[in-house]
Amino acid sequence: MRRRTVAVGTIVLLLAGCSSTKPETTPTPTPSPTASKPTDVSTAIPTWANVLRQPVDGQHLVTQQRRYVVTRGSDEAGTTTIADRTTKKVVVRHAPATGFVAQSPVVIDDHWALIEDIRSDGPDPQIKVLRYDLSTGKATTPAIPPVSEPEIGAYDGTFAYSSTDAKNRSCLIVADLATLKSRTVTCVAAPGYVADPVVSADTVTFSEIIAPESARRCKRVLTAPVTGGTAVPVPAATNCIQWSGATLHGATVWSEVGASDPDQYQSKAYVREADSPARSLGTIVTDTILACGNWILWETRTVTSTGADTYRINRWRPGLDKPQTMYAGKPGVALTPMTCQDSTIYVEAAHLASTPTYTETISAEL
Repeated sequence: MRRRTVAVGTIVLLLAGCSSTKPETTPTPTPSPTASKPTDVSTAIPTWANVLRQPVDGQHLVTQQRRYVVTRGSDEAGTTTIADRTTKKVVVRHAPATGFVAQSPVVIDDHWALIEDIRSDGPDPQIKVLRYDLSTGKATTPAIPPVSEPEIGAYDGTFAYSSTDAKNRSCLIVADLATLKSRTVTCVAAPGYVADPVVSADTVTFSEIIAPESARRCKRVLTAPVTGGTAVPVPAATNCIQWSGATLHGATVWSEVGASDPDQYQSKAYVREADSPARSLGTIVTDTILACGNWILWETRTVTSTGADTYRINRWRPGLDKPQTMYAGKPGVALTPMTCQDSTIYVEAAHLASTPTYTETISAEL
């Protein structure tokens, strides 16, 4: 199990994943089906709603689904609670085994929830995945290829992750939470591996690393249709330093930062629509790109003259000339990575300059 090298930011309130990327023998790329651009998507900036306000050491929102709300405690292991939104009844309270730590995200639909725990320290690192039946609260080990990297990308009931096969290859798996049907998108020979999966309504975007921990290290971003098809590389602005990205309706937003860059917390972002030339999106917070509804979103960070961090959330969809700013934070308010559920964005803002300090989860329906 590998750990990501990029810095995780000013504050980590929800346990974040790890990552990196792919190759071996890459099949001849075949273009992904070009999805039609959305024509009925409003460009009006949505209103943010307050979902949960807690002390920094209180409960933190992982995600909120139509029927259920998922929170995680600030205890060392990260106890996960899933409650019915209407009755407030707790249907799952998941405490990781000794030595394990809960991992975000929680993949959830109307009936099932997938929770991942990791043990990264010591001589025997492990990843455990359980699927809970939300009607009974019972957990079982899902019959899917084993998870070998902590990162899981999810879009409603579809999720993607890395698995190691019998040939010791790192493979990208796309699976359905309800049926547990899965397919292998591509595999990479060791020591290379796949990581950084981001799932949208129609595409899975991921990265692959060749020759990690060597001078020949090369990381690139690829995409594949969620329903099946060959993985296609996303042409880079600078070869071998792509980090992660998201693809929707045939357009990809991705970021690039070198493994030796002293500031891997920030990276340069680009957007490409179909076969059009890439356009720069400026500097973003690394590993914050995701798709939600008909939009691709990411976070940016600037530093004021007094040294305070200021965060923004931008969004873009195919057809727009430039991104929109959805959220402009006050200096000193840090953001966790965003999550998406049912075309709604959730993000936690940490007010660390306040007395007392507190966190506030906000949401915006796209």
